[in-house]
Amino acid sequence: MDSSALAIVFVLPEKTRGTPLDFFVTLAQIRGAERDFSHMRMPRILFSVSVTLIALVLGACTTASTGSRRTSFSYDPVVKKPSNPANVKVKLSTGAQRLYVVEGDTVLLATPVCVGTASKPTPKGNFTIYSKQAERRRVSSPGAGYPMTYWMEFMPAYGMHWGFVKPHPTTHGCVRMPIKSAQQTFALVRVGTPINIATSQPLDATVGKSLPVLDDSALPDPPLSYMLSSQVFADARQGKMWSF
Repeated sequence: MDSSALAIVFVLPEKTRGTPLDFFVTLAQIRGAERDFSHMRMPRILFSVSVTLIALVLGACTTASTGSRRTSFSYDPVVKKPSNPANVKVKLSTGAQRLYVVEGDTVLLATPVCVGTASKPTPKGNFTIYSKQAERRRVSSPGAGYPMTYWMEFMPAYGMHWGFVKPHPTTHGCVRMPIKSAQQTFALVRVGTPINIATSQPLDATVGKSLPVLDDSALPDPPLSYMLSSQVFADARQGKMWSF
């Protein structure tokens, strides 16, 4: 052990709406630790025990933080019924990864989503939902047969649908939604509902900021046999999937 200086530094995890955020805290700097403890009995043992206890505390904090991560399957959006379904609109913010279903100034539903990457972005502009299919499967390969439940198409090969959500853009251009959000949005929109897709939306600064950050990254892949079965759609009607 270096007897000239010893710095004890803690890196603690903090949760911010379901997302780990590490912050740096320096608690103490002990100079000449071995020299200062030389007058005590068994100084090295005591020092080792202290370091071990610190490691255990930090490990417990990290484990608790990771264990409480929130996934999209826990998200159940607040939904309001529109007074006139013909006036319903969808607004999507690709920068904030937030989707809002609105009627005038009233937010009917707000949800975190996952959009396309920089190389395969979600198209921006004004579109119209022209096709809806609750039990749709991917037709192209690879991945043919994979469920794209509650499909709402606004551009050829681009749509909103259920999918694993991550806190960063990860799709090939489609808009992945939590299962309950996809189910409720599917019920609110109809063929002809307009959708505006932009880098940001005014609602990002208000409603969007209150939404949780969802991350399905740590979830295991459901068995392929399940994903290709009719049970996946039966479960979706109940707002759930597999054992999640």
